[in-house]
Amino acid sequence: MTGRPGGSRTRTPRTPDGAPLSPGARRIIRLNNGFQLLFNLLWWMPVFYEYQRQAGLTDGQIFGIQSIYYLAFCLFEIPTGLIADRIGTRNCLRAGAVVMTAANLVPVLTPHYSGFLVHFLLIAAGRSLTSGAASAYLYDGLQAEDASGHYLKAEGQARAWGLAAKVLCWPLVGPLMDLAHGAPYVLSAASAGGSLVCAVLLPHQYAPDGRARNGSSGPRAAGTVRHEAAAALRIVRARPWLALVMVQGVALFTLARICQVNLFQPVLLAHAVPTSAHGAALAAMTVAEAVGSARPHWLSGRLSPVTWVSLLSLVMAAALAGSTLGGPWTVVALLCLFAAATGLGYPLQRKLVNDAIPAGAPRATLLSLESIVDRAVCALVAVAAGGYLSAGRLDALLWHSALATAALLAVLHPLLRRTGEVAQAHTPRANQGHTPRVTANTPQNAATTRIEQRKCPALSPGDVSDFTS
Repeated sequence: MTGRPGGSRTRTPRTPDGAPLSPGARRIIRLNNGFQLLFNLLWWMPVFYEYQRQAGLTDGQIFGIQSIYYLAFCLFEIPTGLIADRIGTRNCLRAGAVVMTAANLVPVLTPHYSGFLVHFLLIAAGRSLTSGAASAYLYDGLQAEDASGHYLKAEGQARAWGLAAKVLCWPLVGPLMDLAHGAPYVLSAASAGGSLVCAVLLPHQYAPDGRARNGSSGPRAAGTVRHEAAAALRIVRARPWLALVMVQGVALFTLARICQVNLFQPVLLAHAVPTSAHGAALAAMTVAEAVGSARPHWLSGRLSPVTWVSLLSLVMAAALAGSTLGGPWTVVALLCLFAAATGLGYPLQRKLVNDAIPAGAPRATLLSLESIVDRAVCALVAVAAGGYLSAGRLDALLWHSALATAALLAVLHPLLRRTGEVAQAHTPRANQGHTPRVTANTPQNAATTRIEQRKCPALSPGDVSDFTS
C-alpha cells in the first residue's frame, strides 16, 4: 500500500538506492515468490524413505534410485537450458510445473520400484527445466523494470518464503499420511499445480537484446540452439571470472545438498538423537536457512561477495566437522549454523553468476551449465558417502569433506582475486574505485554494453565486469 498525503509512512517496496519498485517489478517478485514456494513444496520429502520401504523397496533399490536421479539431472540440464533460451524462460517454467505435477502423482498410481524410478526421473526433468530458467527470468525481468539492484533481495526472499512454508507443512505430513497414505504425494501435486498458475500469470518478458520472450515471437532461425550452445561454451572459455565463480559454487551446493538430504539423519542417529526429534531438528534447520536467505544484505559490504561465499562455505565445512565432537544439542546447533550459512550464501552465489553473464548471452543455458557441474560433483560425492557409511566411517567422511572444501577454496580464492584485479584493470576509469555493497547492482563495462546490440560472440578474457569490488 502506498502512503497518502498526510499519512504516517509508505510501504511501497524500494530498490537499494531508494527508488520505488515499478508495478511490473512488484508483480514479477510476487509471482516468483509464489512459484518458488509451491514448486519446491514437496510434502513427501520427510517421509519418502519410509514410504518406499512400506511399498516393499529395499535400501539398495532406494539409494540406487537416488543415484540415477542425480545422473539424470545432469543429463536433463544439457537440453533444458537450451530449450529455455529458445522458447523463453516463462514457457520453460510452465513446462517444468506441468512435469512436476505429473511426477508427484506417479507414486500414488504405481507404488512400486518402476513407479518410484519414473517419479524421480520426472522430478529431475521438472527441476532441470526450472533450475536455470527461474533465476534467468527473475534477473532479466527485474533488469527490464530498472530494478536489477533488487535482485539479490528478491532471490533470497523467494527462497525464504519456500523454506518457511516447509516449516509449517512438514510437521503435518505424518498425521496426514496416517489418514490417507498417499496424501503427501497428492498434496505435492496440488502445490505443483499452483506453481503452474503462477507461471501462467507471469508477465511477458523481454530479453536484454530486445527480443520478446513470450513464447509467440515467431520462429527462431535454424541452427539457433546449436549456435547458442557454442556461444555459451565460448563465453565460459573466454571469461575466466565466470568459470571460476561457477566452480566456487560447487563447494556451497554440494555441502548443502549432501548434508540436508543424504547425511542429515545419519548424523543425528550417530549422536543418539531420537527419530521422533528429527522433524523438529529439520524444522529448526529450515528456519535458520530461511532467515539467512531473507537477509543476505546483512553481510557487511567491507568484504566482496566472492569472499563472503568462500567464508560461508568454510563455515559450513567447519560445522560438519565439528558435529563429530559434540553431543546431541551441539550437533543440532551446528546443523542450524550450517543451514544459516547456506541461506546466506545461496543468493550471493546466484547473483555472482548472473552478474558475470554478459547481456545478450544465453543466460538460462549458462545457469544450467553451472547446475550440471554442481550435480555431477554431487553425484560423485553421494557415491563416496555411501561407501563411507557402509564402512561405518561417518566421522571420517565429515572431516574429509571439510578438508577437501578448505583445499579447494585455498587454491581457488587466489585465482578469483587475481582474475578480479584483471577485471578492474579493464573496467572504464569512471567505474574504478567504486566499491558496491553486497546489495548493489553491479555496473557493466562498455564492452558488455556493446554486446546488448548484437548476439553474443566470443569474448576476450579481459572483457569482465567489475564484480569483485
